[in-house]
Amino acid sequence: MKKHNFFAGPAILPAPVLEQAAEAVKEFAGMGLSILEISHRSKQFAAVLEEAQATTKELLGLGDDFEVLFLTGGASSQFFMSAMNLLDQGETACYVDTGTWSTKAIKEAKHFGNIEVLASSKDSNFNYIPKGYEIPANAKYLHLTSNNTIYGTQYHSLPDTNVPIVCDMSSDIFSRPINADRYGMIYAGAQKNLGPAGTTLVMVRKDMLGKVNREIPTMLDYNTHIKKASAFNTPPVYPIYVCLLTMRWLKEQGGIAAMQKHNEEKGAMLYNEIDRNPMFKGTAAKEDRSLMNVTFVMNDGHEDKADAFMQTCQENGIMGIKGHRSVGGFRASTYNAMSKESIGILVDLMKNFS
Repeated sequence: MKKHNFFAGPAILPAPVLEQAAEAVKEFAGMGLSILEISHRSKQFAAVLEEAQATTKELLGLGDDFEVLFLTGGASSQFFMSAMNLLDQGETACYVDTGTWSTKAIKEAKHFGNIEVLASSKDSNFNYIPKGYEIPANAKYLHLTSNNTIYGTQYHSLPDTNVPIVCDMSSDIFSRPINADRYGMIYAGAQKNLGPAGTTLVMVRKDMLGKVNREIPTMLDYNTHIKKASAFNTPPVYPIYVCLLTMRWLKEQGGIAAMQKHNEEKGAMLYNEIDRNPMFKGTAAKEDRSLMNVTFVMNDGHEDKADAFMQTCQENGIMGIKGHRSVGGFRASTYNAMSKESIGILVDLMKNFS
């Protein structure tokens, strides 16, 4: 039976990427060695890093004013590294609290400067994106979490401000075009929409750096990694290579604009069924629904059928549909590599179950 991978992360990867990655484990670039054992200083891996950085810029439309880094420590490390590198003592950065990950980012950033939380959707268990708040013009940056995996919400437009945006795009990177001019920094853990766990993509505008007076530990200073092209120490060679394979695949699919269309079509299929089917109801505000993580529960009066639905999913190869432990219900993560065929299987199962 074919398995349909709806896990939130580590998440689905394109089948051609998995095949090429498996081949590289046996032998890479005609070297007679596995990619798992080659030197990170070799010309072969230097070429991988260079192409990965260039392709990131190409896909997202980043200019030469951005540096692209492949680091470690996940997005969770960027919660404090971003503030440590960008925010001086006495300066103010603004944050919007839209869920677990932004809450953690706020907590870490408070070690390095004044943090003003402009708005929060905690009052409604983070089921919407706050709007209508004022952004101080003197803020060093505005921090957003573009997509919220646990609660199934996503920004579909950016706040109106000239303040540079620092954005955690861990779960929707490369899913849609962005306006690079609005951002001072973007970061993303790879394991949701780009590659396997083990590397973190950081894109930072050069003019955001070098403006704090604090001593920054060598390994936590973005300039350290910029000067050494992400190879100051041994980088996660294999995860970076798989990220490159995924970006090549994205280009073959027609790029980010084509991926946005693909994701919108998948989202419409699944949300239409949730809204039509009396057995289910969505949990996120309709105008803020995520195209990466579709969250839903059994409708009122049908709560006792949740276990039966979960069992039916498992019996039909629907994997990873269980909601996050903090909210319950169901979550279908529909990242770039998820096919419309798999969405159709889930939709048909929901129809049959009702």
